[in-house]
Amino acid sequence: MSNADLRRLDREIRATTKKLEAVRRGELWPLNGRERRAMARAVTSGAYRTLRGRSASRAEQQIESTGSAAEMRLTAELSALHGERQRLITETARAKAAKKSSGWW
Repeated sequence: MSNADLRRLDREIRATTKKLEAVRRGELWPLNGRERRAMARAVTSGAYRTLRGRSASRAEQQIESTGSAAEMRLTAELSALHGERQRLITETARAKAAKKSSGWW
């Protein structure tokens, strides 16, 4: 492992954290293509139903579920990144301990 790997992972962790916070605020830019299309469909159908004087509750539920799915996806991605970072740190510590115990400095 090199410091470059850790820096890369730290940069990805920061970016994913920013995306997660943006999704929690209701912003659309961190969504992937499938989530954006689902959100656009829900907004369009809700606007159409509202224009016709009908309830848009199903569209609101779809918007909410799409946002929570994006939040879960980003949370899982963040957990995976943290796990990978920890694995790299542990691997380096083991390598250093093995090197030190074998008499190499």
